[in-house]
Amino acid sequence: MGLRNYSLLLFLGLLFLSSGCLRYSFTGTSIPDGVNTIYIPFFPDQSNSGFGDLSDRLNLALIERFVNQSRLQLANNESDADAILDGSIVSYSNRPFSIGGDEQANQNQISISVRGSFQYQTEDEALWNKSFTGTFTFDPTDDPINGEEEAADEALEQIANDMFNDAVSSW
Repeated sequence: MGLRNYSLLLFLGLLFLSSGCLRYSFTGTSIPDGVNTIYIPFFPDQSNSGFGDLSDRLNLALIERFVNQSRLQLANNESDADAILDGSIVSYSNRPFSIGGDEQANQNQISISVRGSFQYQTEDEALWNKSFTGTFTFDPTDDPINGEEEAADEALEQIANDMFNDAVSSW
């Protein structure tokens, strides 16, 4: 076998292996039988964050994970759902993360904590009931309002990812 044929074979083998890995996704193949819908109510914001839409933003991030990255469909109410993801936003902070030479904060850190639970409708107890925290830093001297909002979105994305991963790990 020539070097060119060997290289081609090696390339095709690596392509085959990597394409198999790249195609792996949470398409719902491992979701338990009979679980087709999920109810994700708005998580009340008990954090006094000052953002009137923090609950909406978390809800959208959770729907993105659970509905768009699995075969689950969104149920309109708890009684029509096979699984329920519920909780509340319990804390929000925007604090200096690093201080520059002029004694001014050059990085602030947003930290959001959410208490959540995940339960199958057929079970008496939740699979998990715990806290999730997301953090993200931003430069408050650059664009403080948009910087804080973007950092909050990133923290909420982390929380949604963690909740999804914890639910998937039980599938």
